[in-house]
Amino acid sequence: MEQTYHYAWIIPFIPLPVPILIGVGLLLFPTATKKLRRMWAFPSILLLSLVMIFSINLSIEQINTNSIYQYVWSWTLDNDFSFEFGYLIDPLTSIMLMLITTVGIMVLIYSDNYMAHDEGYLRFFSYMSFFSTSMLGLVTSSNLIQIYIFWELVGVCSYLLIGFWFTRPLAGNACQKAFVTNRVGDFGLLLGILGFYWITGSFEFRDLFKILNTLIYNNEVNSPFVTLCAVLLFAGAVAKSAQFPFHVWLPDAMEGPTPISALIHAATMVAAGIFLVARLLPLFIVIPYIMNLISLIGIITVFLGATLALAQKDIKRGLAYSTMSQLGYMMVALGIGSYQSALFHLITHAYSKALLFLGSGCVIHSMETIVGYSPHKSQNMVLMGGLTKHIPITKTSFLLGTLSLCGIPPLSCFWSKDEILNDSWLYSPIFAIIAWGTAGLTAFYMFRIYLLTFEGHLNVFFFYYSVNKKTPFYLISLWGKGCPKEKILLNSKKTYQSDGNETKRNSKRPIINIFNFEKKKAYFYPYESDNTMLFPLLVLVLFTLFIGSLGIPFNQEGRNLDILSKWLAPSIDLLHQKAKDSINWYEFLKAAIFSVSIAYFGILLASFLYKPIYSSFKNFDLINLFVKNGPKRSSWDKLLSILYNWSYNRAYIDVFYTRSFTGSIRGFSQLTHFFDRRVIDGVTNGVGSLSFLVGEGIKYFLGGRISSYLFLYFSYVFILLFVYFH
Repeated sequence: MEQTYHYAWIIPFIPLPVPILIGVGLLLFPTATKKLRRMWAFPSILLLSLVMIFSINLSIEQINTNSIYQYVWSWTLDNDFSFEFGYLIDPLTSIMLMLITTVGIMVLIYSDNYMAHDEGYLRFFSYMSFFSTSMLGLVTSSNLIQIYIFWELVGVCSYLLIGFWFTRPLAGNACQKAFVTNRVGDFGLLLGILGFYWITGSFEFRDLFKILNTLIYNNEVNSPFVTLCAVLLFAGAVAKSAQFPFHVWLPDAMEGPTPISALIHAATMVAAGIFLVARLLPLFIVIPYIMNLISLIGIITVFLGATLALAQKDIKRGLAYSTMSQLGYMMVALGIGSYQSALFHLITHAYSKALLFLGSGCVIHSMETIVGYSPHKSQNMVLMGGLTKHIPITKTSFLLGTLSLCGIPPLSCFWSKDEILNDSWLYSPIFAIIAWGTAGLTAFYMFRIYLLTFEGHLNVFFFYYSVNKKTPFYLISLWGKGCPKEKILLNSKKTYQSDGNETKRNSKRPIINIFNFEKKKAYFYPYESDNTMLFPLLVLVLFTLFIGSLGIPFNQEGRNLDILSKWLAPSIDLLHQKAKDSINWYEFLKAAIFSVSIAYFGILLASFLYKPIYSSFKNFDLINLFVKNGPKRSSWDKLLSILYNWSYNRAYIDVFYTRSFTGSIRGFSQLTHFFDRRVIDGVTNGVGSLSFLVGEGIKYFLGGRISSYLFLYFSYVFILLFVYFH
């Protein structure tokens, strides 16, 4: 065991050779490196697999021995200052290592095919491997400075990967928005780190916790200053995990490739904020008001993320707001002191959301290969529907991920979310009501995404407000039942005439042309992805089905056989908390029935609103008339309109930031620019112009004779001497 821990320092550096070798190859042998570009996926997957094997071994030893191992060595050392580097292996570290490696390997396998046709294939795998190094270094860090270094490296990788397609203006703006927003939180994190070093004189976690506890117990520290430093530390976690009010970057980050969304913005990078709060929870728990602040920010994010996901048309953006809401659940759990529930939901959500993002990538990949489909259309759920018969494997896996996130038993997220809901009720009934209500909203918007994408149900809610706003909307699926009276077929420029009663189109799926691997295949209809993209989905389906068993307590002879509780025992002891008692199955089932009922209500409501009530649509005005002028609909219409506008316009938070912060900064910049040009440069230019005018004026009073100039010169000298001596 000791030998395994002794070599754990190498974990962050195992994926690092890939970006180094790719860079050297492009520098020395660019032609050969580009021709053999597909081979670089193998070492990327192989090296991360080695890290996974190492992590599994560490996790097994953690569960069996309940030990914490830390090794440090001095970087700088003098009489007044000592800075040490090292690594810390504890249950939190081993959990994060497992998540990063298992999800990372699935994403890399998936990306080999997904990015095969992209010109930036080498650059993509180089960025991904460097991100893995940064994230692995972050979770194994033993002190705050080391965490901050890798924290910034993760931010740089996020910037590069979000803006991977940098020629697209939206991608460029998205990566800048993510970078700037995270820099605000990171600046607070740096100030908090320096503040706690000033208070305790240490960056090491154990020393920091011990010294601060002693100072607070003896009342030897300024309580408001400690609270301020804790808030600044928490600001870094708020920005990285897209919590309110720094959540605005996450939906726009979906402009990057879909595998990036699955790895960085579902399972790892956004979880770094949750990791930081969990790592510093022994510090936060002894500082007044901080735990209340953490739970408050979390519950606001839970509700806000769910409401903003209700009207999104972009499939990835809807999943992004779902990620934001679920991270809020984890933050609430940490804020109320439910450490185990937060980490349990971190595990289950990571696999379920990675499955959903990769599933959405399969949908986008299939839609983009359709003739005439642009990347913008391929992510719009309104233009999808009826995909079940074309991509059944993707549909089944996406459905399982959706049910898991909705909290339907026995899928994984049910077990973790139920723990958080029950713990929140013990903490605050108000928080519990919001959390339980948001669970229903989660079921609603997740099934909305599923139905619009695969089942082709009519969105009456969206149709009504789209018609009123005169925005484009397709009443029927491009692949499902029905057809407008006049429609341009995808495979020709001819106009197709229909009587409106057509029930299906030709079920054939001819291939127009198959190019080499540098180009995409072109189809008339969506098609199932290749096996290298489906294999990660199937593996993640297994995780989604069975990973929840980690937190299920099995009562045997009065002992708690909960694997997760045993795994987290050292960390729970550090927090001076008790492990969860053996479960009371009666109380559990009573609470589960209530939570599952709420989830089913959300699913039924989504099915009702997006169900194809009309099999054919001959008169669009009839539907509009039914929705608009139905009995007692006026107040309901206003409420739905407010809700739709709130959700579609992102709660107007982006508009507020644009007008208040961005607008004020630009106004101040214009003011300083005017001051610089008209005042600073004006004075300098004015002196030069005045000198020129004086010279021009003197030129007309002198005749150009040297004797005259000498006479004036000596006259000035005599006058100055006379004045000086008298």
